Amino acid sequence: MKKFAKNFHQQRLLFFCLSLVLLLTAACEKPKEGKVVVSEQEFAIRQDAPNSWVIDAKGKVKNVGGADVKNVEVTGYCRSCGEVFTMGSWYVSEYDKTPEQKDVIRYLPAGAQEDFSFTGVAFMPDQSGKGPDQLPDNLECEIVSFETVDK
Repeated sequence: MKKFAKNFHQQRLLFFCLSLVLLLTAACEKPKEGKVVVSEQEFAIRQDAPNSWVIDAKGKVKNVGGADVKNVEVTGYCRSCGEVFTMGSWYVSEYDKTPEQKDVIRYLPAGAQEDFSFTGVAFMPDQSGKGPDQLPDNLECEIVSFETVDK
């Protein structure tokens, strides 16, 4: 009978130790993270007034991470444009983006892709009324921020 009690306590101790190891292993598991990338981007020049042109953007963002994300904010930049309002030259307002200069995708499941579009990547005033022939260099769309959804 003593041998049975001794084995029983050893089994309980072994079960407790194994349970503790499994619990600690599960607690150390890294949570899944979201990762969002711009998968497609396209820019177009649009005349918004008789002597003014603007660059608009559209494209797609994709969640390539392992978790769903929300509030994905995407905007555009013209790295080669100046910051000073000059006739006949592209300029930008890099500091304070207006709601029209960005798009927010409210929810994006893991592996999903969603369209975005916004206006006002860059601006060009020109008294001649003749539009620009080509887009400026170094145009790009970027993910500004997003939140990983906890499950």
